[in-house]
Amino acid sequence: MNNMNETTDPSQLIDEKIAGLNDWRGNTLADVRALIKQAVPDVVEEVKWRGVPVWSRDGMICTGETYKQAVKLTFAKGASLEDPAGLFNASLDGNTRRAIDIHEGEAIDAPAFKALILAAVALNQSKKK
Repeated sequence: MNNMNETTDPSQLIDEKIAGLNDWRGNTLADVRALIKQAVPDVVEEVKWRGVPVWSRDGMICTGETYKQAVKLTFAKGASLEDPAGLFNASLDGNTRRAIDIHEGEAIDAPAFKALILAAVALNQSKKK
């Protein structure tokens, strides 16, 4: 049996995931993906854990999981990031990760989200040195 993840471009797999959702979750995932690419044009897209989109730059930035009721953006080192706009609304009790749950009909604050993405990259780069 051919393992698709080894032979298919991760960005193409994410395109397919978005198209396959065929509802508000696909649109939301496409929107946040576009914001991530605007903030970090050289972001690395990967697909891990049975099809979960992952965005990285000098380390993981965030994942984009889709559930029936929400699109969950989990920031690997979210607990270490400043969140002045208060975007984090899930996984708030952990020591490391933080997440943003976006529900149907909700929009994300684009400038604040891009600032959070850039802060995650800056944190990754500071840990790399």
